[in-house]
Amino acid sequence: MNTIANSQATRADLQSIETKAYSKATRRLLPFLFLCYVAAYLDRVNVGFAKLQMLGDLHFSETVYGLGAGIFFIGYFFFEVPSNILMHRVGARIWITRIMLTWAVVSAASLFVRTPTMFYVARFLLGVAEAGFFPGIVLYLNYWFPAARRSRMNALFMIGIPIAGVLGGPLSGWIIASFNGLAGWASWQWLFVIEAIPSAVLGVITLFYLPNSIRGANWLTEAEKDALERNIEQDGAGKTHASIASVFSNGRVWLMCVIYFCCMMGLYGISFYLPTLIKASGVQSALNVGLLTAVPYACAVVSMLAVARSADRTGERRWHFAIASGAAALGLYFSTVFGANVPLAMVALSVGTAGMLATMPVFWTYPSAILAGGSAAAAIGLINSVGNLAGFVSPSIIGWMKDVTQSTNAGMYFVAAAMAIGAVLALLQPKRLVNG
Repeated sequence: MNTIANSQATRADLQSIETKAYSKATRRLLPFLFLCYVAAYLDRVNVGFAKLQMLGDLHFSETVYGLGAGIFFIGYFFFEVPSNILMHRVGARIWITRIMLTWAVVSAASLFVRTPTMFYVARFLLGVAEAGFFPGIVLYLNYWFPAARRSRMNALFMIGIPIAGVLGGPLSGWIIASFNGLAGWASWQWLFVIEAIPSAVLGVITLFYLPNSIRGANWLTEAEKDALERNIEQDGAGKTHASIASVFSNGRVWLMCVIYFCCMMGLYGISFYLPTLIKASGVQSALNVGLLTAVPYACAVVSMLAVARSADRTGERRWHFAIASGAAALGLYFSTVFGANVPLAMVALSVGTAGMLATMPVFWTYPSAILAGGSAAAAIGLINSVGNLAGFVSPSIIGWMKDVTQSTNAGMYFVAAAMAIGAVLALLQPKRLVNG
């Protein structure tokens, strides 16, 4: 009886240590990583607000804007996988610092754009600078949290996207409305400079704040470090530690690439054109457009946390992704049907944005459910780089279709169809592998 009681006491002690360790890791890492992602996403998509004034000032067509907005992802594509492999080798602290400081400089330098060629070069270099940040953080979270906790941790990081919309929409609208002509700069130039400052500040802080690994976290006790490392080791048991080269011939990885491409078609269709869609519904004031863009993103914060929590609690991943992606497709479709009615258009855009963003925390549990180590780093980089090519395709197609048809409707139909295809393909993932 004493042996049983001692065993139960030991298990209770270990559980208490583990609970405290995860609580510490969540409090220390997730708020900071979330702030970094808010800054990153703001720098990536503030061109959507700059567009409201920039196109007229520089005499750019919608096609030029769409191509420039999307060419970011060409640079992103070529440097994503090498960046993630380097982070796996040199550590997150130095590499994430490098990424954030370089993208802050390039984003601020966008104020010097005068011609379409300069616009394309600035966006390409911004993609090169930022390559590796998102998949690097996804990989970093895999070092700390096992599969049973991963959807929620991904969600706490990835709500940086909608929060960037909630905060960035009103901020960008205010800058566009208030700074025009100050010191001889147009307000879109001030937009690029002001919104690059948080990235630079957080980049410097990263160098001193972010531990490379569990073992390097001086705010954990030795027992807490042992508990977290033991769980990560157990979580990796049975997963494939393949060569990096073999990732490129893995059919499951390429299926994930296609699914994520469909998902990103929706994300960047919304990110680069949400201000335009709201303005087209009848809202004219730049400040009011900025305030209204916060509504769909606020809905997305709720959906991301709720769907991620449900996926972790039930251990089911495929249907959570498919239903969210299907809702996004319907929301985007009906945003065009009710495009001239502000309240109904906002409801549809809110459903579309909430559904699309809810897919992301669930999706990013897939690669680490199949691969581990360097192969996981390469797979996450490959999936993110291929998927983010949608950031080139989506705005380019929407911009071209708008020039041809004088409407964004055809482009939104195309994006909605991509989200629907992604929902179907998600159900082709092997249930026994991707479900927790």
